[in-house]
Amino acid sequence: MRLYLFILEPVIKAMTMNREILISELKRDEGVVLTLYKCSADKNTIGVGRNLDDRGITEEESDFLLSNDIDLCKAELEAVFPWFTNLTDARQRVMVNMCFNLGLSRLLGFKKFLAALEVADWDKAGEEMLDSKWSRQVGARSTRLRDLLLEG
Repeated sequence: MRLYLFILEPVIKAMTMNREILISELKRDEGVVLTLYKCSADKNTIGVGRNLDDRGITEEESDFLLSNDIDLCKAELEAVFPWFTNLTDARQRVMVNMCFNLGLSRLLGFKKFLAALEVADWDKAGEEMLDSKWSRQVGARSTRLRDLLLEG
C-alpha cells in the first residue's frame, strides 16, 4: 500500500475593498466641506478631510484645479461678453488670465479697458490695463499681458 502525502498550501486570495462604499463612509464620517476649514486637530483642511498642512496637494491635483478654474473663467467671459469668442487666441488668454487673477466681478470694474476691447482698440485697452491699481500690484504680469494683447 502506497501512502501519498499531499501538502496543501493555503490558497490566499487578495480581497479587494469596495471603493465606492468606502468613499460613501468617509464622506459620512469626515463630512464634505468645499472651503478651507480647521479640523479638530487645528489643521487646514478641505474636501473630505484633506489635511493641507501635512499632505498638501499633488502637482496633478493642482493642474486639475487649474484646468477647472480656466474653464470656469472662460465660461464666465463667454456668458458676459458676446464678443469674447471673436478675439484671437492670445487676446482670449489675456482676458482669462485677468479673470483668473481678479475674478469676474473685479474685472468688470475695468470699464474703459473692456469698452476698448469690444471695439478692437488694442492700444487704448493696453493703456487702460497699465493705468490701474491692478497693474501696480502685479507688476511685470500686467506688462506681459499688455504686450500679448497688442501682439494679438
